[in-house]
Amino acid sequence: MLDPKLLRESPELVRAAIAKKHLEVDLDAVLALDAAWRAQLTEVEALRAKQKAANTEMAKLPKGSPEFIAKVQEMKAVSAEVKAREAALVETEAKHKAAMLSLPNLPHASVPEGRTPEDNVTHATWGDVNALSPVAKPHWEIPGFDKIIDFGRGSKVTGAGFPFYVGDGAKIVRALLQFFLDEAVAAGYTEVNPPIFVNAASATATGQLPDKEGQMYEAPADGFYAVPTAEVPLTNFFRDEILDESALPVKRAAYTPCFRREAGSYGKDVRGLNRLHQFDKVELLKWVHPTQSYDELEKLRADAENLLRKLELPYRVLLMCGGDLGFSQAKKYDLEVWAAGQKRWLEVSSCSNFESFQARRAQIRFRNADGKPELVHTLNGSGLAVPRVLAALLENNLQPDGTVKLPAALVPYFGRDTLRFG
Repeated sequence: MLDPKLLRESPELVRAAIAKKHLEVDLDAVLALDAAWRAQLTEVEALRAKQKAANTEMAKLPKGSPEFIAKVQEMKAVSAEVKAREAALVETEAKHKAAMLSLPNLPHASVPEGRTPEDNVTHATWGDVNALSPVAKPHWEIPGFDKIIDFGRGSKVTGAGFPFYVGDGAKIVRALLQFFLDEAVAAGYTEVNPPIFVNAASATATGQLPDKEGQMYEAPADGFYAVPTAEVPLTNFFRDEILDESALPVKRAAYTPCFRREAGSYGKDVRGLNRLHQFDKVELLKWVHPTQSYDELEKLRADAENLLRKLELPYRVLLMCGGDLGFSQAKKYDLEVWAAGQKRWLEVSSCSNFESFQARRAQIRFRNADGKPELVHTLNGSGLAVPRVLAALLENNLQPDGTVKLPAALVPYFGRDTLRFG
């Protein structure tokens, strides 16, 4: 949520920032609601003050005196007006809150202009895409692939996008997750095993609501949502709390299955492991001092890159342009690995700084040197998501005999240096 003071004092700055994200927002309507809410609040507070002053005055008058009776009649009329104004205020306040929640976060000054993914800027690259398997092919075309990752039976049991991992397929998922978590802990993150369902307040705090309702699986009888990412429960760990400034930055890592409806996703980009409705991911999350958040973003990105280097996967880092930046992010890097069989880049991590946007919604604060509560900045990144990492490993390291040679970093976790199909 944006700082209301910023909206009131610099509406044109907010308008320009929203335009940079190429989002449609009726800012004039939001400003009008904000003005109406503040005006009604002032009126109600004035009437309440009048009531309080009258009660003090009446306490000094003899009960039953003409002055006392006149004051009682006057206060009955004021009380009725207060109730009516309070009811109107509650209605306006609800509309005002909804309007404020509809405003996206403002992009950082370093975010490049642009409308589409083609306008994103390549920030860095690593690895040689030409030094990969000469027999590489799309992972779903590798003979025996369906024996270790069974989409057909997953579709029968649940639906499309919910595969079974079998044998070496299940083992490599477990190996990757353990590797990701161990590396996160070694980098100073505390491991957390969070709930995989959250309530609406939690989803609102992180910006999933109101924005991504159509992408989340919901349990309406309970008012719960299946987590689209561990970012949601992790961020809310400190909701409505005040942290010690000396504790910052706080760093946490969590593995969860993630659930996304992926409405509107069709075509070649959803083949095989490229886009699933249920997938496994380790999330890295930080609560940091506002003066350190952009330094911490670079460190977060480096932590995610370190995993890709140890997995020997060529990758590139993209700085997202305004039009490809999410609703909640102030700045975001995407990490994409090269999949030699598909001959395309696959996103495996997003590293984002939300500044105080989520913290204001969740009321996560720290007490500064003056003893005053101040909003933290929140950051998160995938460290990493399994399916596309696995797709790249299968394609890039496919051997002529049909096996897959694993990078040295995974061998202690998998138990051998070769993955077999069937």
